[in-house]
Amino acid sequence: MFDIFLQVDSAAAVNAAAGTAKVESVWSLLTKGGPLMIPLGILFALAVYFFIERLLVVRKASKMDENFMSIIRDHITSGNITAARSLAKNTNNPVARMIDKGIQRIGKPIDAIENSMGIVGKLEMYKMEKNLAILQVIARIAPLFGFVGTIVGLVILLKEFATISNPSISQIADAMYIKLITSATGLIIGMLAYLGYSYLDSQINRTANRMEAASSEFIDVLQEPTR
Repeated sequence: MFDIFLQVDSAAAVNAAAGTAKVESVWSLLTKGGPLMIPLGILFALAVYFFIERLLVVRKASKMDENFMSIIRDHITSGNITAARSLAKNTNNPVARMIDKGIQRIGKPIDAIENSMGIVGKLEMYKMEKNLAILQVIARIAPLFGFVGTIVGLVILLKEFATISNPSISQIADAMYIKLITSATGLIIGMLAYLGYSYLDSQINRTANRMEAASSEFIDVLQEPTR
């Protein structure tokens, strides 16, 4: 029984050592990519930061009570403009702020109300899309950094091999394999940044559609008495 425990402990120790060696080998492999791995690492950190920062903003903006417009409709049709204004003012999302602007303009021509709400809608869209373009830029330039690193590395390697008589195929293959790390890293960072950008863009478009639907519904409510 004691021997069995020793064997289990030995196997666990071997697995742990293998896992550590694997992590170290991946890190050492990345460090062999050359100096351009540093800007690639910075681009990756920026992509993660701005994705999380925008994700929190967009999720907060997309939160909306499904009964919000129904309550606004009931207040306006009953003539309780003060209650409608209070609800819109105390609700923290782009739709409510746009509706609040429309309520403030009640009594003015419909075109003036629509223009005021449209201006607020554009400002809210700007707030959601702020810094989103950075992810798009990272998605484009990260692969370019990777390709530049690979080309520069291969040029240096070819220059070194020119001084070596009859370099073996394995030496050339190993050197090229290491220098291709920058290309692979740049492509991965670019793909992740693009996926993050696409996801956030789709969520912003959903919120924009809600804003347009709410604006149209609000204008319909104002025009109901005249029908």
